[in-house]
Amino acid sequence: MNDRNKNDPRPLVGITMGDAAGIGAEIILNALADAELRSKVRPVVIGDADAIRQMADMLGRSDMLATLDANSPSEIIDLDNLKNGFDFGRVSATTGKAAGEYIAKAVELWKSGDIDAICTAPINKESLRLGGYDFPGHTEFLAKLTGTEKFAMSFFAEKLRVVLLSTHMPLAEAIRQVKTKNIADLIKFTDHTLSELLNRKVKIAVAGLNPHASENGMFGTEEVNEIEPAIKACAAKGIDVTGPYSPDTIFLRGFRGEFDAVIAHYHDQATIPVKAMSFGSAVNVTLGLPLIRTSVDHGTAFDIAGKGIADESSMKAAILLAGKLAAFRCK
Repeated sequence: MNDRNKNDPRPLVGITMGDAAGIGAEIILNALADAELRSKVRPVVIGDADAIRQMADMLGRSDMLATLDANSPSEIIDLDNLKNGFDFGRVSATTGKAAGEYIAKAVELWKSGDIDAICTAPINKESLRLGGYDFPGHTEFLAKLTGTEKFAMSFFAEKLRVVLLSTHMPLAEAIRQVKTKNIADLIKFTDHTLSELLNRKVKIAVAGLNPHASENGMFGTEEVNEIEPAIKACAAKGIDVTGPYSPDTIFLRGFRGEFDAVIAHYHDQATIPVKAMSFGSAVNVTLGLPLIRTSVDHGTAFDIAGKGIADESSMKAAILLAGKLAAFRCK
């Protein structure tokens, strides 16, 4: 590839197709049909061209293929790895292996300077495993490909940004991760990475773990014994961090713009408020990677795949945010 147009200021965003049996190709094509989006970013779709053409025909969006192919270089990076076909809505080693190859190719393109950021369509974790990739999700896979040891999942939902202490693990295990050192490390990590990403000093809130942040120990001990000491230690180092706040209100306060980020202690504590307040417009952002990576706030939606009814709103938001963050980094 490696053929940038120096007169084109738009950031190059590599968009992986995700699991072909899901809604990835559909939401990508529908998102890229937005002329305003294309005026802000230059899309590079990484996937299987035949699968994309099939979906374009199904959606009546063959014009989008002409738009993509009209640019130089071609804006579809075709890995041609679905020669044996696939079925929509089915777990499959074939589509899982292909999805993993799209991710690896995207990182390769970033390393060679051919794209500025990566935006990923959803993958199916079981298919990915069957395809030979032993990762619980994109986050860990991308960390391995980039040699990243410290990273965190976050969600951007308008003014609300949530950073997760733990992600895909049983709740009992996630609670065991609520320790002073882990929380302090995440506060410092969030302060550094978000300040760098947003080009300004950030204000951080920490959610409590228990109801009403335990009411001074009435409903649990984690706030007093683990969370408060972490907050105090980080504040003493000059980090703008406060809490712990009652989990049932702090995310709304973040959504209203009182804080730049809220730290959540486990997966659903973060994703329930994000999806309740901003489903379809929230964006998954991996913090700590050397590259910009965004993704949608939903899964492969196997139940509606191939029916032409998927909502592309989160994909549009993810592509635009990838471009915006890439532009910040270039300043």
